[in-house]
Amino acid sequence: MGISARVDQWLRTHREKVVGWRRHIHANPELSHMEYATTDFIEGVLRDHGLEPVRFPGTGLMVDIGPESDQRLAFRADLDALPISEETDLEFASTVPGVAHACGHDVHTTVALATACALAESDLEHGVRVIFQPAEEVMEGGASDVITWGGLEGVGAIFAVHAEPKLRVGRVGLRTGAITSASDVLKLKVCGPGGHSSRPHLTSDVVYALSKVATELPGLLSRRIDPRTGTVLVFGTINAGYAPNAIPETGTISGTLRTADIATWRTNEPLVRELIGQILAPTGCTHELEYQKGVPPVLNDDLATALLADATRSIDPQAVVHAPQSSGGEDFSWYLEHVPGSMARLGCWPGEGVKQDLHRGDLVVDERSIGVGVRLFAAVVEQYGAGATDGFLAE
Repeated sequence: MGISARVDQWLRTHREKVVGWRRHIHANPELSHMEYATTDFIEGVLRDHGLEPVRFPGTGLMVDIGPESDQRLAFRADLDALPISEETDLEFASTVPGVAHACGHDVHTTVALATACALAESDLEHGVRVIFQPAEEVMEGGASDVITWGGLEGVGAIFAVHAEPKLRVGRVGLRTGAITSASDVLKLKVCGPGGHSSRPHLTSDVVYALSKVATELPGLLSRRIDPRTGTVLVFGTINAGYAPNAIPETGTISGTLRTADIATWRTNEPLVRELIGQILAPTGCTHELEYQKGVPPVLNDDLATALLADATRSIDPQAVVHAPQSSGGEDFSWYLEHVPGSMARLGCWPGEGVKQDLHRGDLVVDERSIGVGVRLFAAVVEQYGAGATDGFLAE
């Protein structure tokens, strides 16, 4: 009996237990870097199944399964919840006020946990590592910490799934290249001598300066950056002043700059600084720019994505669909800076009713997606062991 068949049999036997794991995690969400109880719970389950996980400093852990290998296959899940109030009527809704698993991380974690426990009862030709990463939802995210702690040592390739509530359960969305975007944060403070609005010539008009940045910077970027890179600047806040007849001394504007192109991401900051300086120079205002770099785009390796596609079709020939490129950020990208791999979109819409969105308190996922994710990971392990990785393993 092959690995996929064994895992499928294991799932059929332990389905209720696996769903119970997910509901426990969902009802007890924890914010980034605070996933202590979640880490304890996962460690306990893994040890109950004969595995020996290794905890990371603080929160998170990883576990190795199968023979020792310098080209392990890795799967990654993320543990943290969001500072959002849950707005569902689920019996296992969040018991923590203001915190909810509104991004599907409870599903990701359960898929990885069930995969580890099922594989523990299989004879593996290749070693497998399952990583339970803390703090995906914040910057700096937990992926960089996991890498620092040795999470990728001996890993040849890495895979992950992300819940997709706009995709029917049973479908798996795949995309070669950028499937997410980089997302940087800009916070600009503009200063100048304020004064009475009847004498603007005696001031440096901060409100006017901020308005120039808000309208001109996005346009200038669109003329300096290849539009095929999907680079978009959107301002979310602008604040200045306290009275209609007074020109303020300071004001701020902040927003996000997103791109699907990693080369553009690496050169955006100096260009933004150059253009802001040029926009503000005629106004006489001074400025301070805080430019916070986020994560690079998730760049799915072509051969790794092809392996995912083959694995998906081995479960259901009709399951593979094309995943659109997202403007959201995901720190799984940091792993792909070191080893090849791919992230898939895991359908969790039941096929009827409203298609919901991530990062909303009313998100409800179809729990059948957990089984799909576990079977997908098992099929990847089987493909990996059969030599389908030739040509893309990390050197």
